[in-house]
Amino acid sequence: MPKKVDHEARRQEISEALWRIAGTRGLDGASLRDVAAEAGISLGRLQHYFRTKDEMLAFALQHINRLANQRIRARIEALEGEPTPRQVLRACLSGMLPLDPESRTGTLVGAAYFHRAVHDETLRAEAKDGIPKLRAFFADQLRRAEERGELPPGRATEDEAMLLISLADGLSTYVLLDVHGPEQAMRLMDLQLANLFDRKETDPDH
Repeated sequence: MPKKVDHEARRQEISEALWRIAGTRGLDGASLRDVAAEAGISLGRLQHYFRTKDEMLAFALQHINRLANQRIRARIEALEGEPTPRQVLRACLSGMLPLDPESRTGTLVGAAYFHRAVHDETLRAEAKDGIPKLRAFFADQLRRAEERGELPPGRATEDEAMLLISLADGLSTYVLLDVHGPEQAMRLMDLQLANLFDRKETDPDH
């Protein structure tokens, strides 16, 4: 009987070849042929799974995001007791930053995808799809924190949630550019969380 091929596993292997290229020399000049060579397969075999570079990038990004979500979930589950909203937010935000080689590669693949998405309406729509869901989740955590008395009143908003997401995106870019290192990026994120959670309302008459 012919050997059964696990198509999902093969797609993941191709994605991992793409990641290795992203982590060593970038994706701007990388072709499907380059990825096929890195994966140790023929171009024709690669095109059996991905017809275009955009399809391959989209799958690679989705696979990286799944792995990142698993890492974030593991961090939250490792916390003692019931995690606070602040702890959940910190785990999510740290998972969005390129703090180690694996997450750095994920950020590089994401950057390559987003660069192409700016000029492609279909890719742009897919890139934007997850942002409202993430913003809503962050806003819900902020509302939970406010209900628990852990967040000053008036800060449990979608705007504050979007500022956290935007800060993570900006810090990630600066880590890739070596403006600062992963440790400083996390320190700045912790500073923003402290500013958000620890600021006290002041009396305008004093």
